[in-house]
Amino acid sequence: MEKPNSERAREFVISGDYYWNSGMFVFRARRYLQELQRFQPEMARICEAAFRTAQADLDFTRIAAAAFEACPADSIDYAVMEKTADAVVVPLSAGWSDVGSWSSLHEASEADAHGNVLHGDVILEDTHGSYLYSESRLVAAVGVRDHVVVETKDAVLVAPKNRVQDVKKLVQLLKERGRYEHSLHREVFRPWGSYDSIEAGRRFQVKRLKVKPGASLSLQMHHHRAEHWVVVAGTARITRGEEVFLLEENQSTYIPIGTKHRIENPGMIPLEIIEVQSGSYLGEDDIVRFEDVYGRKGTTA
Repeated sequence: MEKPNSERAREFVISGDYYWNSGMFVFRARRYLQELQRFQPEMARICEAAFRTAQADLDFTRIAAAAFEACPADSIDYAVMEKTADAVVVPLSAGWSDVGSWSSLHEASEADAHGNVLHGDVILEDTHGSYLYSESRLVAAVGVRDHVVVETKDAVLVAPKNRVQDVKKLVQLLKERGRYEHSLHREVFRPWGSYDSIEAGRRFQVKRLKVKPGASLSLQMHHHRAEHWVVVAGTARITRGEEVFLLEENQSTYIPIGTKHRIENPGMIPLEIIEVQSGSYLGEDDIVRFEDVYGRKGTTA
């Protein structure tokens, strides 16, 4: 029984005849699919069709949203495990926790003498029983009790520990108000490394690019923006139109609008570049790819 009321749950505990479902299942994929086909044939059919039209993306398999949206929204518990006769329950004493929220992460972490769990650059005064996480800047707290404070490059969350599950309501508000924070992050990871959007304003944007050793961005061009690159660490091999040249630390170059260009890291250490974009449109969809070692030729993703 899923989530019985308190009276029924008390009966289960007192009787000693019931186990708590941890939600962990072990089975062969083929055997599970056989049972899914038996008890939920429509779900199995849609999943199979969606998988057959999936696209490989590096080490990911991308399922087309349109193909998968028709699948019934049902859990493995309801769809198969509550119906099959070919399953056994095994008691397990493993101290298991899903660590599915910031408050549960606080409980699973080693706390200081005041019950606080700290991560990153954090300063406290008269603070107890709290989880404080700093990713990119100083977090200072005074007189805080039983709270979660999480600072990232994108946003700051502050909530009582017993209310952190309501963060989903904040996400819904972000969606309703058209805010990008619910789906996009300031630091974006790519197969070649990452870029961090440091600053942006009218007709300009500043990014910090990190390119892995031996990695290469696509050969590309932009219709609406020019780019200025300054190497701050490592060595870059630059393609600019018909030119190919190296840039060392503290050297720079300029990429005019409409010019084919590429950044490669031929070295053994990460390459870091400060990129200043300027132009009438700076969106990530203003990219035309001509060559790409990651199979993204012609796309803007």
